[in-house]
Amino acid sequence: MKTTIHCMVKLVKVLLIFVFLFSFKLNAQDDGNKGISIYQYRQVAPDQMEEFISRETKYWSKVAENALTKGNLIFWGLLQKVGGFDEPNSPNILFINTYKDIDAMESIWDPSGVWPNVPMDQMDTFSMSKVINTIFVKPAVWVKASNAIPENDYNFVKIIYHNASNPGNLIALEEKHWGPFIQSAMNSGKTKQKAWGNARILSPSGPKMQANTISFDLYSSLKEALDPTWDQNAVFPTDGLTEIGNLEIDQRISYVYRIVKVVAPPE
Repeated sequence: MKTTIHCMVKLVKVLLIFVFLFSFKLNAQDDGNKGISIYQYRQVAPDQMEEFISRETKYWSKVAENALTKGNLIFWGLLQKVGGFDEPNSPNILFINTYKDIDAMESIWDPSGVWPNVPMDQMDTFSMSKVINTIFVKPAVWVKASNAIPENDYNFVKIIYHNASNPGNLIALEEKHWGPFIQSAMNSGKTKQKAWGNARILSPSGPKMQANTISFDLYSSLKEALDPTWDQNAVFPTDGLTEIGNLEIDQRISYVYRIVKVVAPPE
């Protein structure tokens, strides 16, 4: 009898370990499927901005669409900063490219398969811009309003940079407290916000970065992006927000961008 019980206990332990490892593997696969994003901040002279945007939306968005169908590119976005300070020395364009395989990103940007008869100097935008910063980012949580239509409602985004003592915990706390709250508020019409998400900055890191996570608030109008309105009956998760705030070691930094063009799978 003791032998039978001992064997059953060992079997249960083995099964528990298997379940844990299997769950861990699934979670790791789900996390990996989100890919890694490259945020490239560029500066474009005001007198070249119109042509820059024209070339990017006409030519390079089609190259991105082609790459999306082949599977490695998950997302391509072109954003134009609204306002700012020290504008002559600051980036005013942000590209967001998300890849399943970050080590195979270069091969997808050959335009010859999409535009075989267009000379490069007609498509080129690097000569019209200067790369100011490049950061690597891991997408995390994403929620949207149940009635949101991305092509109509995702017009402006407020990108907020957080500096946390523990960035992983900050992401987890936002998922636990803010994600469900903002999802409910958007669905019930207590805010005009259309989507929210967050992400962790992988590299570079260090005190000069002043940020290690990012969050995103998406809106239909510039007015709401700049000065959001809330229903007076909205009840905020104050305890959760306090937990989040306790992890932040600097004041948040935020910028508003106009979403010029996005290439992504349907939501």
